Formats: sequence, structure tokens, C-alpha cells
Amino acid sequence: MNRPSPRQNEIETEVTTGHVGEKCAVFGVYGKGLDVARLSFFGLFALQHRGQESSGIATADGDTITLHKGMGLVSQVFNDELIGGLKGHVAVAHNRYSTTGGSKVKHAQPMLAAGASSLQKLSYEDPHPSLNDSVSLCSGSDDGAIALVHNGNLPTTTELAQFLRSKGVDPSEFSDSRMMVEAIAARMREGVELSGAIKDVYPLFTGAFSLLIMSKDTLVAVRDRCGIRPLALAKLNGGYVIASETCALPPIGADFEREINPGEMVVIDEKGVRSEQVVPPDPKLDIFEFVYFARPDSQLLGKSVYDVRKNFGTQLAKEYPVEADVVIPVPETAIPSAIGYAQALGIPFEMGLVKNRYIHRTFITPEQHVREQGVKAKLTPLPEVIRGKRVVVFDDSIVRGTTSQQIVKMVFEAGAKEVHFLVASPPVKYPDFYGIDTPKQTELIAAVKSVEEIEKYLGATSLRFLSYEGMIKATGISEDQFCTSCFTGVYPIDIRERAVEIKKV
Repeated sequence: MNRPSPRQNEIETEVTTGHVGEKCAVFGVYGKGLDVARLSFFGLFALQHRGQESSGIATADGDTITLHKGMGLVSQVFNDELIGGLKGHVAVAHNRYSTTGGSKVKHAQPMLAAGASSLQKLSYEDPHPSLNDSVSLCSGSDDGAIALVHNGNLPTTTELAQFLRSKGVDPSEFSDSRMMVEAIAARMREGVELSGAIKDVYPLFTGAFSLLIMSKDTLVAVRDRCGIRPLALAKLNGGYVIASETCALPPIGADFEREINPGEMVVIDEKGVRSEQVVPPDPKLDIFEFVYFARPDSQLLGKSVYDVRKNFGTQLAKEYPVEADVVIPVPETAIPSAIGYAQALGIPFEMGLVKNRYIHRTFITPEQHVREQGVKAKLTPLPEVIRGKRVVVFDDSIVRGTTSQQIVKMVFEAGAKEVHFLVASPPVKYPDFYGIDTPKQTELIAAVKSVEEIEKYLGATSLRFLSYEGMIKATGISEDQFCTSCFTGVYPIDIRERAVEIKKV
């Protein structure tokens, strides 16, 4: 994901309602006769949950690449006039989640790099000065220009930086995503065509990535050997669509074909679709896609995300049945799990916490009192559902614990007699290095406190997490198909020098 290199000194903290943040959504379209920009807009709209800081779309018509990107939600970055100006039959698009490095449009994607000609020949335009923090760009006559969108993260970029320096490119201010697109472009400037250039530099991409790369007439998709971040292929009216999640397909009428395999490269151009296994696959989808990130109407590894989340609740009902009067979820992702738990035990399910759907994840300072105000702005308890009752509160995960503590307090203040806090995943004890915006390990409450200590910190009547074994069982998928690093500290792709940041819990 667009994570800046360690050389950058700017630091920005993004605080959500206590959850980790997924970094990006990627979306691509190829098809003569398709309105690829408009399709990309609606694709990004369906994937807004994966990134709310910035948005961008690049299109190509066989001659010119045109790009517009800006800060904010999809609906804030684009309007009808902008979409109409993005012509072509190929597109790549991106939603970015906030991370370190500053909330600036230069970190937004797609990232564009020059091919046959120099960067100075790329022309930047700003035809819409009323749209803050946005940039429109045309590649002009640069025959080798490419645009890239990235979901994931490279925990180490040492080899990639060395390669770029050997090609006369200074990567000191580059994000990992910028390094990747520049590395591909460097090989293309040496006469290698797009798919060959990607294969050449693929070994330098040491981390997690689901990438879409577009030239003026070709769309390429590629995943890391573990497939840690999802990527799906679909058909649409003789053309093709690629998306981070399948939930982006029905709104545009695309028909899901299959998931792009770990280690696979798919090339789409006027000759059709062809596939190549760049490296042997070692499937390890991040299980947090099921726990939190993916929309419930998506399919992953052939499973309904909604069904798996509901199974989490059913499994926890077996592990920790509570005598209670009502089960309430922390909206939105915990709703299916709470339903599964309530149905399994015959306890009434109610929406006892109401979410303000129009307050999006925002940048706020990390002071405790401000963090707590953020929760109060987003969630409101319903006393008529809670008062005088033994309440089970269901959430998908606990990260820092600050939000959970505030929710317990809110529910008690609304009149609950008991508040049992249940979590539809195991304790998060380790940071992620593959594209999830987790805090440092010392800020993960389960890394520094026992379950009993967390229970006391929350002020809950009781606290229980879904067991690790129960979580795996609920997916119906073999454990060896998953990356579970946040729970186990086992990192399937070597994090190299970042390993010193980890302490075994």
C-alpha cells in the first residue's frame, strides 16, 4: 500500500473507532465500448469501506493515459464532468486508507511512471481548482507510461531501492507503491514489454501486494505468492473487471469468474485474457478479511463473508454461553456474529447501538479524551433496548481497547444491569506488516494485558474472545490457507529487518 519509506519524517496518526484500518481498494476495467471511468467510479463506491482518505481513476485509450485523483471520498473526488473527461477502454482505480506519511494527494493512487520518455514530458493540469487537493494528469505522447494501484504493503524495500538506484532513480522519498511502479517502468525503458518487466522485478516486491498495472492498451493484475490481499476477476459485456472484493461486481452488472491465484499474473489486452503463474503459490489469505475488512456481501475462497461471520457467533455461543436478556452488536461488521450468537442461544437480538453512518473514519489527534469523543460521535446507545437488562455486546475485534472501554461505559450508563463483552475473533497480539494499519505491538492491549486484565480495564461484567481454533473452524477452510499473523505472530512472507519490532507474547 502507499506506505512512505522510513526516511520520511512526516507522521500522521489516524484514529478510528478502535479498529485496525485496511489500506486500499483496487479496481480495474478493460473493454472496448465500456464506459470504464463510470464503471470504475461505481466500483470504488462499492469498495469505499476499504479506503476513505483518497480516491483516483486512470484511463487509457490506446494513445494517452489520463488520471484524476484527490483527497476524500469517491463522491467528493469525482463529479460527472470529471468522469466524462476520463476517456478510454482501460482503467485502474484506487481507494486509499490513511497511513503514515501525511494526508496529501501525492500519496494518492493511481501512481503513474514514465516509460519511453522522461518524467518531464508528463503534463499536469488542474482544470477544476474548486476541487481541493486534487490533480488531473495526462501522459501525453509517452508511449511507455504506466499507472499502478496497490493493495498491501512491503515491510522491507531495501532490494527495491537498490535496484532503482542502479537505474539512476533516487527512491529516498518514495512510498513502496511508487517504488514498484518506477521499477517496472525502469525495465520498460530498457525495451522490455509490460508483462515481462513485471516478471523481472517481481522478486524485488518483498511483501504483500495485489496490483493492477495499466499501460495505454493493456491491463495486468498480479498477486504476491501468498495472496494475502484478495483479488477477483469478472466478465462484463465482452470486457473484464478486476476488483479487491466481489461486492463491487453486482452493482455494475459484472459476472464473477474466479479469484486471481496467489503468485499469478493475468494479462488483458486486445488478444484477450492470458494467465501465467509467476511463482509457485503458497495461499495465505489474511483471515482478517473475514473478521473485519471485507463487506458481508463479498465471497472469499468460495465462502460467504456473511456466513462465516455468523458462524463466528455460533461458535462462540458453544464456547461461552451467557445468560442474558439481549444481544447487541457494535455496528457494522459485528452484526452477523451477534445474530449467530443470539440465534444459537435463543436470546433476543436488538440494534442497541446506533451508528451515525455519515461520520466516516477521520484524522484526529491520538489523545485519549479526543479518541473517546470520536466514539461518542459515532455510536449512540438506545436506553429503551438496554435499560434494566443483562446485555451481551458483540464486536469483531479489540485492538487498543479504548473504544471497547467507552462502549461498555456507554451501555452501563444507558441502564444495563450487566455488560458481557464478546469478541468474534481471538486477541490481537501482533502488528501487521502486509497492509493493515495496526498500531505498534506495545499499543495492542492483548499484547500487554491478559484477558482478565483487559476485562478489568473495560469495566465489563465479563469478557470472552472467540478461540483461535474456533475461528478457523467457523471458516470451514483449512488453517494452512490463511495468514493469521495478527493472532499468532507467524508471518508467511519474511518481514526481514522489521522482525526486531516483534516480541513473542
